[in-house]
Amino acid sequence: MTVVINDPLFVQVRETIIRTLDLPGPAQRFSPDSGLFGELPELDSMGVVLLLTALEDRFDIQLADDEIDAEWFVTFGTVTDFIRRRTEDA
Repeated sequence: MTVVINDPLFVQVRETIIRTLDLPGPAQRFSPDSGLFGELPELDSMGVVLLLTALEDRFDIQLADDEIDAEWFVTFGTVTDFIRRRTEDA
């Protein structure tokens, strides 16, 4: 699914990522195509744990260890797609 910048879920995911990782600058600089894992030094191993916890809390989901995959941390959009699938399945 293609995520657009004004998608309400994308905006919520972006805000959660920015707040959790304490990313500088305006939120609008991050688009659905903005890279995460490997591109943001803030997303280290501790950052991943913090982000997973924040996403679980914000979107009221539980993530099992076996469903966590680096592929959904590629961009802001891939995280949004993953959250969308998880919240629709709930």
